[in-house]
Amino acid sequence: MKIIQIEYFCAVCRYHSITQAAQKLYVTQPAISNAIRELEKEFSINLFTRAKNHMFLTKEGEIFYQKTSRLLDTINQTSSELYDLGRQIPSIRIGIPPLLSTIFFPDMLIGFQKAYPDIPVELFEYGSIRAANLVAEDTLDLALVNMNFYEIEKLNSYMLLSDQIVFCVSPKHHLANETELSMEMLKEEPLIMYNTDSVLNTTLYSRFEGINIKPNVIMHASQLYTIQNFITNNLCGAFLYSSLMKNLPGLVGIPITPIIKQEIGIVWKKGKYVNESVEKYIAFTKKY
Repeated sequence: MKIIQIEYFCAVCRYHSITQAAQKLYVTQPAISNAIRELEKEFSINLFTRAKNHMFLTKEGEIFYQKTSRLLDTINQTSSELYDLGRQIPSIRIGIPPLLSTIFFPDMLIGFQKAYPDIPVELFEYGSIRAANLVAEDTLDLALVNMNFYEIEKLNSYMLLSDQIVFCVSPKHHLANETELSMEMLKEEPLIMYNTDSVLNTTLYSRFEGINIKPNVIMHASQLYTIQNFITNNLCGAFLYSSLMKNLPGLVGIPITPIIKQEIGIVWKKGKYVNESVEKYIAFTKKY
């Protein structure tokens, strides 16, 4: 018997539904079903009877729930006391791509720390693809990512923002007065593109390949400060999220046609129990 099995079992008892328990715990339904089957197999008992979309405890299940819920309370209380003893609350480890961090941080972090001053947060700068992989590997608890990558369904996710890509140039640039631009119009333009673990990078290269154009890339970068300096000095243009333009006064953002839409959100690992601190951060982010 494992602690996580008890937690899943008690959640189903409270909500009378595997679906609702999975939603509350941010895990998959199969993970909960498997945990209950393992408990039933280990102790040779039937814990539930099922009727339509609800689950009801058997007599043995009632006794099992009484004992395991008391055991879980003791475990949680002891864990809290041990953390208090060391005055340590586990840090929330969050991956953030450099460009997206400019949109959401530090305002989001400041807001969270005001709401939960005792919960420490560690931020790690990675591109969306790398950050998502580290979440899947349990190295990170959460990641803020561009959600337009093909393995997004392997993670739990919540979309925060749908954004549009614009081509950003200096007011002195010869395209600065255009109201919109096609990818064909940019085939000779000097460009800054992003690092290899950038979802936006993959999207843009795919667009160019679709019209048989090799872009004139003069630099790969991810830091907004570097990109801004190159654009300001009229050395090149760059594809940026339209939400970033508020941080770039004096520069011009020109819409791309056809429109390039990108969804930005948070991801966390499927099938993993979410501790209280991470759960609070997810809830906070959804309201942000």
